[in-house]
Amino acid sequence: MPPTAPTGRLAPTPSGLLHLGNARSFLLAWLWARAVGGRVVLRIEDIDRPRCKSEYRRQAVEDLQWLGLDWDETAPDQSTRTEAYRTALQTLMRKGLAYPCTCTRKDIEEASSAPHGDDGAIYPGTCRGKWRDAAHARQSTGREPAWRFLWQDPPVTFRDEIAGEVTVDPSTLGDFVLWRRDDLPSYQLAVAVDDAAQGVTQVLRGRDLLLSTARQLALYAALGLAAPAQWAHVPFIQDAQGRRMSKREGDISLKALRERGVDPRKLVGFLAWTAGLADAGLSRFPADLASGFRPARLAGTDFMLSDQQLAGLAG
Repeated sequence: MPPTAPTGRLAPTPSGLLHLGNARSFLLAWLWARAVGGRVVLRIEDIDRPRCKSEYRRQAVEDLQWLGLDWDETAPDQSTRTEAYRTALQTLMRKGLAYPCTCTRKDIEEASSAPHGDDGAIYPGTCRGKWRDAAHARQSTGREPAWRFLWQDPPVTFRDEIAGEVTVDPSTLGDFVLWRRDDLPSYQLAVAVDDAAQGVTQVLRGRDLLLSTARQLALYAALGLAAPAQWAHVPFIQDAQGRRMSKREGDISLKALRERGVDPRKLVGFLAWTAGLADAGLSRFPADLASGFRPARLAGTDFMLSDQQLAGLAG
């Protein structure tokens, strides 16, 4: 397959068991790549080492295989690529686009000048230009600094396959973290570096990460990296109480469904139905759904999973 082939990715975070919402996003990402004869990369996003566990990593791979998803390349786990991310940070530092920040979350929440957006309190730029370097910040405050991106570019505009044209003004999000004070790279930096290194051209993920795309596009430009050409941010599956599926809340996992003897074809058909791709009650292999798949065909609203539907799926 030529190197210019469209490339999507499956990128589980092994901080818990995969749930139905994860499964649907991975299925849709796989379908998008396969529908256009593209490649699929598996990448384990385990940069948050305190929360990520080896047993969850093994389970995630097994669950994806159980669903019938495959991949053409297994990328290095993010936990093995710290130096690549550090090199990117140093590039931004040399360009004057990264600065040390000693603010705590409480500091930001309490700052009178900090407005709030969809992601919570917006960083008000307290440490912009305040410290000569990390040592100065550390010596002056007794705190290990994080590093933030100096985001002063014009508004970022991109097309999302579901939301349409999206424009984000950097001032509405604020300077975001590149490197955490516990010496770990941020999600934004790691994902941008890895998608470029692995030739990813399609990114499909949950709608909660729509604004992260603007941040990552700013990083691609600052680092001189090729950004993915296509983006799609899909609605959630919600539970009967209107909450989106969450590992933290212990929502029903693929592991639990497997152990209860659920046919993966039944689950794939169900997930396709919740996304508006198939009629209800059909069993499908992923490959059955690839022909003609387009993100524009997906339902544009969240799907609320009733207790009865869940019982029928697991029964």
